[in-house]
Amino acid sequence: MKLLEGKTALITGASKGIGRSIAQKFAEQGANVAFTYLSSVEKGQALEQELASAGIKAKGYRSDASDFNAAQELIDNVVADFGSLDILVNNAGITKDNLLLRLNEADWDDVININLKSCFNTVKAATKTMMKQRGGSIINMTSVVGLKGNAGQANYAASKAGILGFTKSVALELGSRGIRSNAIAPGFIETEMTEVLDEKTVQGWRDAIPLKRGGSPEDVANACVFLGSDMSAYITGQTIQVDGGMLT
Repeated sequence: MKLLEGKTALITGASKGIGRSIAQKFAEQGANVAFTYLSSVEKGQALEQELASAGIKAKGYRSDASDFNAAQELIDNVVADFGSLDILVNNAGITKDNLLLRLNEADWDDVININLKSCFNTVKAATKTMMKQRGGSIINMTSVVGLKGNAGQANYAASKAGILGFTKSVALELGSRGIRSNAIAPGFIETEMTEVLDEKTVQGWRDAIPLKRGGSPEDVANACVFLGSDMSAYITGQTIQVDGGMLT
């Protein structure tokens, strides 16, 4: 039996990169997959067709998780379309990097809203359904930057650190209802975004990692499969670092 057979998962921000890989891995493991996209409409539609070809139910929703009312509508639609919601992966996120002296209020607010507030919005909206089911797995995507900080990323680091506190609080509040809440902290993951960087710089980062390579989106997706499955039934309130030992 596949690890996620019979489960319904919702992944935010899944049209590309890590989110796309999570959606693909979940489908491989038998989950029915709902996912969101915002600007990447064509990629979102292509992913829906790809997932459906795997023999599971799949549907993409164009939705902004940082909008409180839109998040509630999204969860309602997913439950109506799929009949349940067993796994929620908060993956949607952005960066707007700058040194603190140059960081403007709009870039601070955008990153906090899309990275952190979206987690509150979707988890709050999903809680009623999961409590009724007396079960569910919430997976929030943080970052090693949320654990250690990073110059030029005060807004991003603050948003990702906030996710850690939020994740633990949800675990404490909802554990008695069988709902688990965990976070994943990726390190240097090689995606479309890193392909445009100077190869010498990227190799320098790889060399500084104990495993001597950057991570792949699949590495993060595999951790999500574990946390979404019953194999992690006694794990909640934790953060799994998928970083090749970067912070060790």
